[in-house]
Amino acid sequence: MDNYIVSARKYRPMSFDSVVGQQALTTTLKNAIASEHLAHAYLFCGPRGVGKTTCARIFAKTINCMNRQPDGEACNECESCKSFNEQRSYNIIELDAASNNGVEDIKTLMEQTRIPPQVGKYKVFIIDEVHMLSQAAFNAFLKTLEEPPAHVIFILATTEKQKILPTILSRCQVYDFKRMEIQDIVKHLQGVARQEGYTAEEAALNVIAEKADGGMRDALSIFDQVASFCQGNITYATTIANLNVLDYNYYFRITEYFLENKITETLLTLNDIVNRGFDMGYFITGLAQHFRNLLVARDPQTISLIEASTEIQQQYLAQAQKCKSNFIIRAMKLLNNCDLNFKQSKNKRLLVELTLIEVAQAAQDDDESAGRCPAKILKPIFKLNVQSNASATTTTSTTTRPVQERTQATSAETLTNKAPVNTSANNVKANRFSISGSIKLQRDNGNSTNATGNQAPQKPVPSTPTTNKPLESNQLIMEWNLFAKALPQQETAMAKRLIDLASNLSITSNDNFEVVANNPSVADQLKQYKPAIEHHLRSRLSNANVNMNIRIREIDEKKRAYSRQEQYQNMCSMNPSLRKLRDMLNLDLS
Repeated sequence: MDNYIVSARKYRPMSFDSVVGQQALTTTLKNAIASEHLAHAYLFCGPRGVGKTTCARIFAKTINCMNRQPDGEACNECESCKSFNEQRSYNIIELDAASNNGVEDIKTLMEQTRIPPQVGKYKVFIIDEVHMLSQAAFNAFLKTLEEPPAHVIFILATTEKQKILPTILSRCQVYDFKRMEIQDIVKHLQGVARQEGYTAEEAALNVIAEKADGGMRDALSIFDQVASFCQGNITYATTIANLNVLDYNYYFRITEYFLENKITETLLTLNDIVNRGFDMGYFITGLAQHFRNLLVARDPQTISLIEASTEIQQQYLAQAQKCKSNFIIRAMKLLNNCDLNFKQSKNKRLLVELTLIEVAQAAQDDDESAGRCPAKILKPIFKLNVQSNASATTTTSTTTRPVQERTQATSAETLTNKAPVNTSANNVKANRFSISGSIKLQRDNGNSTNATGNQAPQKPVPSTPTTNKPLESNQLIMEWNLFAKALPQQETAMAKRLIDLASNLSITSNDNFEVVANNPSVADQLKQYKPAIEHHLRSRLSNANVNMNIRIREIDEKKRAYSRQEQYQNMCSMNPSLRKLRDMLNLDLS
């Protein structure tokens, strides 16, 4: 039984023409050999698996060929070519700098440069992973590299050019190898499959090429793995199952859900993806790439920029015709922001789900201002029956008042979304206070009409208590802070200012309290927020007569230092439980 040889070794190129994806470099090297313009040192740099060491070996064999072909390739028949192909040539010496990176290793190599070639014209030294040499080894190598013997050529190969000393780089001709394109890898894999007698779908080979990330060696290794799993019948389904790659169909299906505003199906699909073991960050990146491909596919002339099989390109072309360009661009922005915030988020799943909901709602938005960053506003997802909520409100007992009020607020917000938008200056100003359903109720006067001139739907008004509860300091401060925290994100500065002012609240009567502003500017801002604050406090503190008075702090007004007894009395007024705790433990003030 013959020994098995992996494809990366079995199909390693033996000539310049068989090198894949590096035509510009191989043509340059062939022309240099043909014109006898050979440098004494070359540096081949680039990603792994793109042909650096392979081209170095082909170059070394070709310059020593005694019967070179008219096309510039080696003959593979002379003694020099045969000794190289049989790995017994003394004219081509390879050194792995990763394991031989000391000064003594370089000195031993330099001693071999004194010996002229026995067969052929040049003695070629190939140093792989040259960036692994130590500082002392580089210094020992520098003098010989600067003035080598006439029969010596050095070929250095590395994946990290930035680690090479500038003095070494300046003495070499530098050749940068590029990552191989997906189509070049697919074409080469098709040739390998034919020679091995395998059947392979183009879509499956595209998946392998994408997984290889531009490296032919990685592509051939993955190809061998998939071929063993499929037993020679390489299909798209078996390939993505073996490599655990997320199917294209997931992205196409979720996009269809976006266009149809099917939020439930979208979230269930995300759950299925997570249950299959895929990382949500990987999914968001793939979905963003999917929308990029949709944008490219809107023009048949640019569809070739999609690195996928012809069948999948046609799928992109068909779905791109269903999507508006502004929706695609807004979706890309939302997904890109999610990708940027994904690592910092503590609740990653919530971040992804909110992003998917925003993208789905962007598909239903007719706003054509795709150049601006989309506003992060979520519309209602689930439709509520307003009439049933209203009837439930009349039949609910007084013991369920908190639930009743939340239902009324939700119903009112749903009606607000369906009502025509009023763009008058007064309503635009009032929108600043729309921080919750209860505050939205306040800015409507109940007399607005719709576009047809009919009476607009009457919004339910929270029922007011029959008896007003006197204000309490601790409850007032707590609800004041809750109001501040409920402000929208764009009003963060005002929210922080309100929280700082909580210490300046003082109750003047059962229904009135006073807030002290530090300057007239703060007082003006408080006046703008006064209606919303009073409405919030009246509904939350069960007092329909709550009134906020605003006073500007006097210039000469100073805070005096309070004694421990006064501080204790003030704390007890805010929290009566503190006095009970002192009496229970029989504590004294020190």
